[in-house]
Amino acid sequence: MESPHSLLVEHLSKSYPTATGPLQVLHDIGLELSAGDSLAIVGPSGSGKSTLLQILGTLDHPDDGTITIDGQDPFQLNDKDLAAFRNQKIGFIFQDHHLLPQLTVTENVLVAALAIGQPSAEQRERCESLLDAVSLADRRGHLPSELSGGERERVAIARALLMQPALILADEPTGNLDRRTADSVTELLLTLPSDFGVILITVTHSDALAAAMKKRRELEDGRLV
Repeated sequence: MESPHSLLVEHLSKSYPTATGPLQVLHDIGLELSAGDSLAIVGPSGSGKSTLLQILGTLDHPDDGTITIDGQDPFQLNDKDLAAFRNQKIGFIFQDHHLLPQLTVTENVLVAALAIGQPSAEQRERCESLLDAVSLADRRGHLPSELSGGERERVAIARALLMQPALILADEPTGNLDRRTADSVTELLLTLPSDFGVILITVTHSDALAAAMKKRRELEDGRLV
């Protein structure tokens, strides 16, 4: 039996150079989450939320501190192995979906598998199962332009789950949706930790989405409070 997924962040800091000296964006961030957990990170614009999400997603490197996902520090890997680790262990859900317009719903969900070769029969079967889970089985052959905003976000959720990741990172997943659609997407997001055994972290300005998560932390001047 596989061990439950885990995330440990210790003493994470990040700064960027400016003309007047380093700009400290994140200060001594600490987090510990396990499979089934959901966390909302809130805070004003410019508080470091996007930077933290990028580092957790291994798209940016910290200056100090460590991140351990399922017992492994991804920043100890070379670039090729880091890309493979990200593909396997981390799923992303973006505010603007980032679906490929020329691909069908099914092909968009399979993108992570297509990136490393032809999808296996098991991955294709999982894709079909995920489309059922997000209520899009009847839209599998459609292009993104033929879908509503809520449907595109559901495709993004299915895509994030394809590789059976440890960690799902959602950046303002309801930010571009009307209230009714946002509520529907929120309900779906809430099922991910329990139904798929993942860790869900969402950055959001939505009080409703933040309140629905099991845990809530605020970024204030680069510190989690």
